[in-house]
Amino acid sequence: MSHAHPDPALDALLLPFQQGDLSWPAGPILFLRARDGAALRQFPLDRLLCEQSFKPAADRLMQAGLDTVEDVSSVPAPADRYALVLVLPPRQRDEARALFARALSLAAPGGLVVASLRNDEGAKAGEGDLKRLAGLSGSLGKHHCRVFWARAGEGCDEMLLAEWRQRDAPRPILEGRFISRPGVFAWDRIDAASALLAGHLPADLAGHGADLGAGYGFLSAQVLAHCPGVAAMDLYEAEARALALARENLRTASAALDFHWHDVTTGVSGQYDFIVMNPPFHAQGREDRPDIGRRFIEVAAGALKPRGRLWLVANRHLPYESALGAGFGQARAVAERDGFKVIEAVKAGRA
Repeated sequence: MSHAHPDPALDALLLPFQQGDLSWPAGPILFLRARDGAALRQFPLDRLLCEQSFKPAADRLMQAGLDTVEDVSSVPAPADRYALVLVLPPRQRDEARALFARALSLAAPGGLVVASLRNDEGAKAGEGDLKRLAGLSGSLGKHHCRVFWARAGEGCDEMLLAEWRQRDAPRPILEGRFISRPGVFAWDRIDAASALLAGHLPADLAGHGADLGAGYGFLSAQVLAHCPGVAAMDLYEAEARALALARENLRTASAALDFHWHDVTTGVSGQYDFIVMNPPFHAQGREDRPDIGRRFIEVAAGALKPRGRLWLVANRHLPYESALGAGFGQARAVAERDGFKVIEAVKAGRA
């Protein structure tokens, strides 16, 4: 089944239209958390606008020729709003509820909001949430997913709609030390791996550095607070919602900062004296993806100057040693705790 349906939630999302339960509209269509796939290609897409804040998925949509924006609020809405809003909600409940509320607000009166979730990623809860907001017009089960839909308009609970639209709003966390929001990685805490790395970063990092997979900016903030020799840092982050938070969290920094909405696995163009990172080891699913971490290490090796230093943290079981051996002159384990390991790697100098 996994080979037949590499994106089962997307396949399920389009099923009601394929079966004739719902009609594909002639009016404007919005796709929130859009992903490209063969199921989408069966329908006219000339009036489709895709919103996707995760750079790898956004790049795939744009490469496929689909009209794609990071945030739909950056473009004018159609005069009559959207006849259809497709939604692939995230697993995080508050973020998903805010997305349902936004979808209903963007739909034209009587317009359809159609959503799909995998059963093991909260399909039952998501279906119940849309029902609370607007009542359900129908639902189907297929590909170990649920697809369910509602119509915008008189049946919507306007008070709940207003409340849920704020569920993923940016807010202070950790006694106001940072601004974060539901849905970004470790949104309401300092994750244990990043905390371990931050506790072992040396104070002599200096010059121009980079943070690969910067999240809401925690590691960069630690570097800038404890390493006075750092003159500049580039932050690379694939999730635009997290990168916007990093901008806010580092707005008072004295070093020169540059923020990149970027898929690190495609490479980076800068040359750096040091790099810090807590590379992702999952994509948008739950399975381990050590290839992503290995690629981050390869990119770091290419972006460091001779004798440049990489400081990274990873799950202890992930096999990164071959990538470190290929790209660096030396590497050492600095610390291990709670299933994580901190590594310092130094790029070989010029002969």
